[in-house]
Formats: sequence, structure tokens, C-alpha cells
Amino acid sequence: MLFGREHVERYQASDGEEGHDWLKGTTVLLLTTTGRRTGKSRTTPLIYRTDGPDFVVVASNGGAPDSPSWYKNLTTHPEVGVQVKGDRFTARARTASEAEKERLWPRMAAVWPDYDEYQAKTDRPIPVVILQRTA
Repeated sequence: MLFGREHVERYQASDGEEGHDWLKGTTVLLLTTTGRRTGKSRTTPLIYRTDGPDFVVVASNGGAPDSPSWYKNLTTHPEVGVQVKGDRFTARARTASEAEKERLWPRMAAVWPDYDEYQAKTDRPIPVVILQRTA
């Protein structure tokens, strides 16, 4: 099973033929953010679902007390790169409102039930992120 850097490299090289379909029937996109301190591009494979034309990801960090770096990066630099299979595009990332999260969380937890466990083990509210295509 693909993880981390190898997941990103194989996904990119195969236009998602390797890496898009992942564990337990989930699907994965690649999110490229700009480092808030370094300015360097960083690419992370993330489980996603669609919501109309938008893509939705969860900043769970496995239920750790702190948000993942990719989430911190996009709060500083919301213009991101996204790859879904062979489709590469830019998007604007934003944290879902409470009402949006209420609607989207059950959909995300349905595809990856561990999200509920992650939320139970941390005091921080886990953000749901909406990626809106810009180009």
C-alpha cells in the first residue's frame, strides 16, 4: 500500500492510476501547498470526496493535538495545487463553516470512519477543508 513520498511520486507519474484508489475503498487526491515559513511547495496525499464542483478533505492529523502542516500552510497561502487522477488544477482552499462542516463531516466519516475516532481523541475541532477550483 502506498504512503507518504512514494504515494505522491507514483500518483504523479501514473496520473493517479496508482494511488487514487486507496485503502478501504477510499479515493485520494494530491494537495500541494506553499510552506508558510519556507515558501517551498509540499504535496500531500489526502482522502477526498466531492461536494458539487468542490473537493473536500479533512485536516485530522490522525487526531493529534495540532493541525497538520498542510492545513497551517493553506491558512496562510490559500491558493493551492490539486491533482485528481490526471486532472491538475489550482484551487482556493478554505475552512468549512460550522454549518458546512455539520453537513460534510458525516459524508467524510462514512468513507473513513477513523475520522470520528480521531475527533474523539483530540480537544481541537478537526477542520474540514473545501477546495474550490479556480483554473
